[in-house]
Order: sequence, then C-alpha cells, then structure tokens
Amino acid sequence: MEFQEVLRRRRMVRDYADRPLDDATVERILGAALRAPSAGFSQGWAFLALTEASDRREFWRHAGHMRDAAPTMSVAPLVVVALASKDAYLDRYAESDKGWTDRDEARWPVPYWYIDTGMAALLMLLTAVDEGLGACFFGIVPEDIAPLRAAFDVPDQFVPIGAVTVGYRSESLGAQGPRFAARRRSADEVIHRGRWQRHVAPLDAPA
Repeated sequence: MEFQEVLRRRRMVRDYADRPLDDATVERILGAALRAPSAGFSQGWAFLALTEASDRREFWRHAGHMRDAAPTMSVAPLVVVALASKDAYLDRYAESDKGWTDRDEARWPVPYWYIDTGMAALLMLLTAVDEGLGACFFGIVPEDIAPLRAAFDVPDQFVPIGAVTVGYRSESLGAQGPRFAARRRSADEVIHRGRWQRHVAPLDAPA
C-alpha cells in the first residue's frame, strides 16, 4: 500500500471480526515498533504482546473500563501493551558522550520516554493499516496499572502508557463514512506559518 494511502486510511478501530492473525503478520507489526526514533537512541521502551486467548482475557479483566466502553475491542486477536522506562533515558544521558554527570530528571523539559514510546505505538498502528487491518491505541487508567503489572510481572521501571489492539475490522463497520472528514480540523486551523496568528496558504496551493 502506498504510504499516503496508509495515512489516509489510519483510524482508531474498536470493532473487530473474530478472526485470527497469522504469526508473520504479528511479527511485522511488533517489529515496526523497533524502528521508532528515541532520544539518544535510548530505546527505553518495551512491549507486552498478548496473542494467547488466556492472556488477552487476563488483560481485559484488568482493563474493564475500556472493555465496558467498547466490548468488541476484546475480540481483537492481538493486544500490545506499550511500556516506557524513564530510567533508560536518565542512564543514557548520564553517559560520557552526552556530557551530563547525573540523572537529574529536571534536565528534561518533557518526558521523552513517553513521547518515544508513543511514536513506537504509532508505527504499529500504521503497519496494521498497511497489512489491511484495523488498530486502536487507548490509555490505561491509573487504577488499572498496578493490577496489570502484577498480572504480567512487569518490572517497576516500566510504565504502561497505553495499549494497541489489532485485528480485522468487523464487517458491520462498513465503509469509512464522511463524518470523520467533517470532524477533522483543517490545516488552516492547526498550522501556523512563521507566527502563531499567521495563516497563509501552503506553498503548493493553487493561486
């Protein structure tokens, strides 16, 4: 699939068909996450891939808020919990080639361990589209984090930032409706060229 078509088709899909994924497809989706950029090449991420039905049931038992809001999410044959490690970044930037001599978190204006792990999750979403599948990223509420850690033996240094479901779109979804395009904010609304209040036509716009 052409990359621009992948971008055009990318949507959060919450309704899945009860249909398995083959192993090669799962590995391509997981492998895509490893191509994400990370500050200092810290790669402070980890991914809990749940393909066995029993593991997915255990996950949804602890992620009841999303299961109750969108019951068909639990039909997805692949759930990937994306986890971020702040320690990996603090350790990496305390190394000699980075020039810092401590692990002071105050040096970081934004938590890149979350940003980079989110980028990795996005690559999984895009790869799912390229494979002809649907996918959704969703957050994990604070009260669910400790039970999930305990259920899957997640080390303390890794924080779940969310999860990705992947599967075949339910046939009941039908074709992509025009209401999505109508709700998406336009480039003129969100792109500020040169100054915040300056809204001008992009360079390739027709005269």
